[in-house]
Parts: sequence; structure tokens; C-alpha cells
Amino acid sequence: MTYLSSNQLKQYEDEGFVSPINIFSKDKTKEIRNEIELIEKEMPGELDKSGRYNAHLISPLLDEITHNPKILDAVQSLIGENILVCGTTLFIKNPNEKGFVSYHQDAKYIGLEPLNWVTAWVAITDSNEHNGCMRMWSGSHKDNLKEHEQMFNEGNLLTRGQTVNNVPKEKTTPLILEAGQMSLHHPTIVHGSDLNKSDDRRIGFVIQSYIGSNVKQVLGKNGVQLARGKDNYNFHETIGRPKSLMDKNDLKIKKKENDNLQEIFYKGSSKKGNY
Repeated sequence: MTYLSSNQLKQYEDEGFVSPINIFSKDKTKEIRNEIELIEKEMPGELDKSGRYNAHLISPLLDEITHNPKILDAVQSLIGENILVCGTTLFIKNPNEKGFVSYHQDAKYIGLEPLNWVTAWVAITDSNEHNGCMRMWSGSHKDNLKEHEQMFNEGNLLTRGQTVNNVPKEKTTPLILEAGQMSLHHPTIVHGSDLNKSDDRRIGFVIQSYIGSNVKQVLGKNGVQLARGKDNYNFHETIGRPKSLMDKNDLKIKKKENDNLQEIFYKGSSKKGNY
């Protein structure tokens, strides 16, 4: 069993994140990267922009990550034994592209209440300060949700370019991960990431989010997968696991889920971004 230790639980409580956690071998992450890049090659555009959401619904290997026992053990330590998968995101920063993530809080626009959920960020390639790893404003999860400015700025990988201003970057912590490691972070911690200045892609696969079965979607609707335990509430539609790589029916399910997600992310906005 790989449940979080008392020190890791204290780090999460005090700082709002826990990192790094060893999950996969380098060989396994290479296999996962190959599958992602095969989808990009065989179906150009499928994983671009808003298509980056819910790729686990068309990729058996990405689906395997979301149901990995090591990850679920760690997640169970934080949200309990009844765990649902409520969406995933690929964060890919290519070299020589100006992609970044502004400082924000996940809970601001995602509509999941109560906050019995956690985000898992799995490094498919190494993630470090040179290629734009996440940076966490330690302890900021203890505050209420902050005001976000909707920037819709070029290169910002967030839907609205949502930005918490005046974040003290010198007080942020870089989450340096080797391929195969992951971090877990709280829904209300302020975090962001810089440009990729390396000569290789930086690929992160993010389960956003693992939710307890008591969590509702208050801004729209989500399909979920039961990852562990029981769903005694049935707040969400249950969706199946992918049958094979890029299965036609699974592609339709992914599109439906992503359409629903766009409704959630842009609720109340008069403008729409690329993501």
C-alpha cells in the first residue's frame, strides 16, 4: 500500500500540496508518451486546445493512469475511499512555444462542491524550472477564493486566462518532478507555471479531478468513472472505460464530455478562449 505518510499529510495540510510521489518507471512513461504522440500523429488536432481534456477516454494507457492503485492509495489518504474520476487534462508545453499557466486556483471556475477533491499532476516527461514546472504559493489554500482577472492573454493555457494578481513569486515553490513522479494539490492553492525554455516537450497528465462521491457539479454536468469504493450519491452520470485506442464510440463520448466542460468553464463569461 502507498498511502501518504504522516509527514506527507502534514505537508499537504500546511502547504497545500505534496510532492514528489513515485508512481511509474521511466520505461512506462516513455510508453505513455508514445501513445500520446501516436494519437497526435493519427488524429491531428484531436488533443489540441480544448481537445486536450479527457484524453483518458480514448487512450487505454491514460485510463490506466487514472485507475493506478498507487495513485488511488495516495488520493484516498486525502479524500476518503469513495473516489470518482472527474476529468483529465494534458498540459503539453512544446519547445519554442510561448505557453504558460497564469497563477490561479482550480476551484474558481470548476464548480465542484464541497471541496473534497484533489488534483493529481503526473509527469510524463521531467518537469523542472527550465521547462516550466508548476510553482505553488505555499499555504495559500488556507485563504478564501481570491479575485481572478480574466485576461484571455496569448500563450495562456487556461480557459479564460484567469489570473490572481500580485502573487509573490519569490515565495512560490517549484514542483520539480522526474518522469513517472506526481504531485497532489489542494483545490484552492494558488499555482501557475512558466515557459518551457528547453529543447524538448514538457508533458504533464493531470487528473483534474479525483472527487469524493459526495461532491456535486454545481455549474453543469460531468460524467465520472468509479475508481474506488462506492458511489452512494449518484450525483453524476457514470461513463465507461475506453475499449481500445481511438475507438469511434469513445471519441464521441470524449467530445460530449468536453462540450459539457466548456459549458462549465465559461459559465457567466461573455467571451470564450481557445481552451
